[in-house]
Amino acid sequence: MSASNEAVAAGLREPLAELGVDVEEVDIRKAGRRHVVTIVIDRDGGVDLDLVADVSRRISEVLDDTSLGEQVPGPYVLEVTSPGVDRPLTEPRHWRRAIGRLVAVTTTDATQRVGRVKATPNDETVVLDVAGVEETIALTDVTRALVQVEFSRIDED
Repeated sequence: MSASNEAVAAGLREPLAELGVDVEEVDIRKAGRRHVVTIVIDRDGGVDLDLVADVSRRISEVLDDTSLGEQVPGPYVLEVTSPGVDRPLTEPRHWRRAIGRLVAVTTTDATQRVGRVKATPNDETVVLDVAGVEETIALTDVTRALVQVEFSRIDED
């Protein structure tokens, strides 16, 4: 992440935390005479359009009324979005938000497994149901983890 991206992300974390939102990523890029500022947000329970509107207003206020706006000189277009399903699970909060979802996990010993996230008992471990067997995996042992897209899920409940 560039210095401008990091500065904007750092400056938005507290104001957006007040709305219950985490800043996942900031991307500022030049597009002709203006900049495009893309902010990826997430929160427990997901992101809906009303929240995106509230967050967009708050981000605009912060960028327009603080020295943070110096990181985005001139006119800009603001895009606020939620993470896509192809975002890797890299933080404990990502795992917490994926409870109930099917994930593909590769660990440091190159073992690959696909299972459903059952629980995140703490910020260091995750419990997966892999073919009916619960496995507890240390997050430090995970080298890659992605949520799998399920078009039709058959629940066993």
